[in-house]
Amino acid sequence: MKKTAQAGIPQVELQKIIESVEEIKELLSSDLWNNIFLNCSKNEVLIFWLLYQKGEVNMSEIAEYVHVPLNTATGIVNRMEKNEMIVRTRSKEDKRVVLIAFSEKGMAQFQSLLNEVFRYGIKVMDSLTPEEMDLFFKMITKVKDVLRQEKKEEMAAKKVRKITIE
Repeated sequence: MKKTAQAGIPQVELQKIIESVEEIKELLSSDLWNNIFLNCSKNEVLIFWLLYQKGEVNMSEIAEYVHVPLNTATGIVNRMEKNEMIVRTRSKEDKRVVLIAFSEKGMAQFQSLLNEVFRYGIKVMDSLTPEEMDLFFKMITKVKDVLRQEKKEEMAAKKVRKITIE
């Protein structure tokens, strides 16, 4: 089999992946494609997920969750507020603390996205046999293992930092 420049993926397999992505793209509902969250950055999606889990959070929690400095988190939240996806309010217990939560529009959009994802997920899961489900979850575990190993290697490489002194 001929190898490609894409991380050693055989050309035949790469072509199957490309064709599958193109076909799935055409099959997904327009509601999912039109959802505003698909135009969001990774950090914005992570913030939406955090808000969905916790209801409201402060800026420090956001910065920690998305692994960015506080000033970067503030910029992201400013953009989300401008797009009317989130609201800022003062804490009732401590007026110095600013809390971030979904706006009505943001919650509606996020709920719409979740409903679409769950709808597709349930249909796919219902179409799988118990053996296929088992294989599916084994594959997910393998993907997580590979990503976990990559993260370890990335962290190890960052720790070993050589500085040349002349």
